[in-house]
Amino acid sequence: MALHRLSFRLRHTVTCVRSLHTSGCIQQQEVQAGESKHEPFSVFRTQENDPVCQSQNQIGQYFTLPSAQIRTLFPHGLPRRYEQQAKTFNEACVMVRQPALEVISYLKKADYSQPSLRYLFYGLKGSGKTMSLCHTLHFCHTQGWLVLHVPDAHLWVKNCKELLPSSFNTSRFDQPLQAVDWLRNFKITNEQFLSKIKTTQRYSWTKREFTEEGSPLGQLVDQGISRVKSSSDVVGAVMKELRVQSGQPESEFRLAVAVDGVNALWGRSTIQKEDKSAVEPEELTLVYNLRKLMTSSWTGGAIITTLSQTGSLYAPKSSYLPQELLGETGFDCMDPLIPVSVPNYSEKEFESCYLYLLDRQWLQHPQSE
Repeated sequence: MALHRLSFRLRHTVTCVRSLHTSGCIQQQEVQAGESKHEPFSVFRTQENDPVCQSQNQIGQYFTLPSAQIRTLFPHGLPRRYEQQAKTFNEACVMVRQPALEVISYLKKADYSQPSLRYLFYGLKGSGKTMSLCHTLHFCHTQGWLVLHVPDAHLWVKNCKELLPSSFNTSRFDQPLQAVDWLRNFKITNEQFLSKIKTTQRYSWTKREFTEEGSPLGQLVDQGISRVKSSSDVVGAVMKELRVQSGQPESEFRLAVAVDGVNALWGRSTIQKEDKSAVEPEELTLVYNLRKLMTSSWTGGAIITTLSQTGSLYAPKSSYLPQELLGETGFDCMDPLIPVSVPNYSEKEFESCYLYLLDRQWLQHPQSE
């Protein structure tokens, strides 16, 4: 590709705004069109930051994630390289790509009285699966969904700093540090739901500590944060409450279950028991409960996942297809699913990325001093 022609061919500005479908988006576009008369915007950017209104017209263009939404929706952080880029450029921009738009279109049309559908982003390493997932979660968040996000499932099956026998089931193991960290982030993302959702049963943690039926979900979450020993079981209780209540007539939320690197739930673990034998993923309390959310036995939401080669233990580096990374057991558990391929950048997307980096003064001409 002749990069020296890109600036001449694409580095112009536009002062018109494309029409969109919904009335709310049209009104927003009219306001933006008025503003664009005074402040033209670059062809590789879009002023349409609302994922509800984004369409095929914005493919290959960057939109800006508000910092306040990033802190709420992604309190655990975003992919390390992306965070470095956002810090360097002093803005968090995400490219609108077809895989995310495809899943968002499915979410708009789904019948949530039926069992939850499972969406699976897959593709070669570095193709953008995690960012497609984040883009989709941004849509869910702006629509008022409750987001249950596991940003890297592989961290639950390797490098465990503290492993304790489960006090609830002697055949399983708790990971209290990971559980507390997840509960803190869950609380930040879903603060507005924690007082509205009530527990459907009584939970006993010790002889003197318990959570009564009808207690706010926030009280359950705080129990796990303040009592580290019971944190893994609290995560299981939170997941159970959401699974049971989602889709019920009296529930006031729609549930998005998002797991990055879902193949870790059926892979191999590097965690060892005292006798040096490997801990199987299903023996971990966190994984055991998360697997239940991967089933289509509940309604009122969606299961949005990615495959990951980076943290996939003992899998060939060339593997990227669902059957290869999920394995027979994992594929059977996830079937039926809706696979969504995430390809490498198209020529249009590459040009847009090139111009964005040029605009940020991150690229220089070879002859510059």
